[in-house]
Amino acid sequence: MNYKKPKVISEIGCNHMGQMAIAKELIELSKLSGADVAKFQKRTNKELLTEEQYNAPHPNPRNSYGDTYGAHREFLEFTKEQHKELKEYCDKVGIEYSTSVWDVTSAKEIVEVNPTLIKVPSACNNHFEMMKILRDDYTGEVHISTGMTKKDEIETIISFFEVTGAAKDRLVVYNCTSGYPVPFEDVCLLEINNLVDKYADRVKEIGFSGHHLGIAIDMAAYTLGASWVERHFTKDRTWKGTDHAASLEVTGLMKLCRDLKATHQALNFKKEEILPIEQVQRDKLKYRKS
Repeated sequence: MNYKKPKVISEIGCNHMGQMAIAKELIELSKLSGADVAKFQKRTNKELLTEEQYNAPHPNPRNSYGDTYGAHREFLEFTKEQHKELKEYCDKVGIEYSTSVWDVTSAKEIVEVNPTLIKVPSACNNHFEMMKILRDDYTGEVHISTGMTKKDEIETIISFFEVTGAAKDRLVVYNCTSGYPVPFEDVCLLEINNLVDKYADRVKEIGFSGHHLGIAIDMAAYTLGASWVERHFTKDRTWKGTDHAASLEVTGLMKLCRDLKATHQALNFKKEEILPIEQVQRDKLKYRKS
């Protein structure tokens, strides 16, 4: 296998708690930690949610930023102009900006912001009206997670992008298990093998979006063929909100980036039977008959 240099997405998502200052600090910390991309979320809540869902109480009131789920989501939402500001700040810091889009309006708005990649979350990978915008009206990479998605549904997604020839050049498909956090036995890393075997020649790259604890799993995901690794990121896992508990803090993200780089350097064959570093030891220690 030809191992590409690993790329890390720091999924800030809504961990900014609705505050631009925190969002920018998390961008800075993502860059400091070694991540390649700082990613956010974009929703048009009244388009995405039914009236009943919008007006319902948050299922976990302790993490809610509003009296209803809709009010909670609106509190955490940045406008298109704010996303432009975030992209400009990422450019200034020296890290790529991206966001996930959840609906047609958000997709159109973020296409206008024009990041190098846009993510489709597992929950929306069957929203083909939205994905048509990303396929037809956008020229950057489209990254799609496949959590809670059946194998025939994955095939439908790939085929949808192949219609215009966009799959091979612009599509990155992620193995993912939708849960927060996900126990190790439910990560199901070998599904990466299935994606590689079936789609490596049909899409640009394979990725892994993890919601587990720790970073050991990510090294295995990369070794199996996932050149993109996405992890949720926060400054403090005890902060209010639903994603913090399944996120990495600064030290964890730093170690993830460091270890992926080391793994990439180590995944090769010997260039010669005895390496120069071994020759010194061979001359000194190799058993010789008297």
